[in-house]
Amino acid sequence: MKKVISGAVITMLLLGCTQDKKPSKLPSQKTEDLMPVSSVQINKEKNTIRERFSPPKGYEWLNEKPDSFGYFIENFKLKPYGSEILRYDGVPISTQHLHEAIFDIDTGNKDLQQCADAAIRLRAEYLYKQKRFEEIKFHFTSGDLLSWNDYKNGTRAFVNGNSVNFRKAAGFDDSYQSFRNYLDLIFNYAGTISLHKETKQVLKTSDLKTGDILITPGSPGHIVFISGVSQNKEGEKLFLLGEGFTPAQSIHLLSNPFNKNISPWYDLDVDASETKTARYIFKPTNFRSF
Repeated sequence: MKKVISGAVITMLLLGCTQDKKPSKLPSQKTEDLMPVSSVQINKEKNTIRERFSPPKGYEWLNEKPDSFGYFIENFKLKPYGSEILRYDGVPISTQHLHEAIFDIDTGNKDLQQCADAAIRLRAEYLYKQKRFEEIKFHFTSGDLLSWNDYKNGTRAFVNGNSVNFRKAAGFDDSYQSFRNYLDLIFNYAGTISLHKETKQVLKTSDLKTGDILITPGSPGHIVFISGVSQNKEGEKLFLLGEGFTPAQSIHLLSNPFNKNISPWYDLDVDASETKTARYIFKPTNFRSF
């Protein structure tokens, strides 16, 4: 599990995401669950979210700007259809029926890249690809900030009880492996609470876009991120959702067990009292944007 910064922080880090649940622990299902299959066409031979998942009848994919975070996610390479969710140690998780796709990105070999970290990972990878290095910076749960620019120039974090100090302790290294080492450090000390503070609240459903997150900060907490948006002629939107989980495991796109007719798409509302996703209930509903 993640290292601690203080006695208070240990609880937040250990419970930063909910644990992998057995089928009996899943949220209760609605009558829509009686529908046998989704009416959505899944192009199983395709290897990006946008190509693999057609919108429900009457809806069309919303176009993202080629340099946007949303475009990056919707066109991110997927593993072959039917791939399992694997933990950081290579072991399949117990619930394999609640996802429709696996992002083709490493999880690492330690229990670090959990739920908030999955969103951080994709955001950081996007900024890295765009060479927007000055924007790659994340807070620890303690509130301390560490940027990629500082890390690659040798700055390291030294934790002593409640205190975090930064000092130059390594030489310059801007390699991708150094970048991954930086992210592992962020995963170790960041979480739902810090990411909640770093993002802005989305107040209108019409403003939701790919890359926005749905978050419960705290102990326990959880995050899913919007992985695609479609819209009908009336302006109504449907959304795809991705997530990481605890223990650290493959970043995956969720199915919708509550409305199988449109699965894996979700009908979301920023004003809903709660939002049920395949493996977590968000109460209250709290959408935020980078």
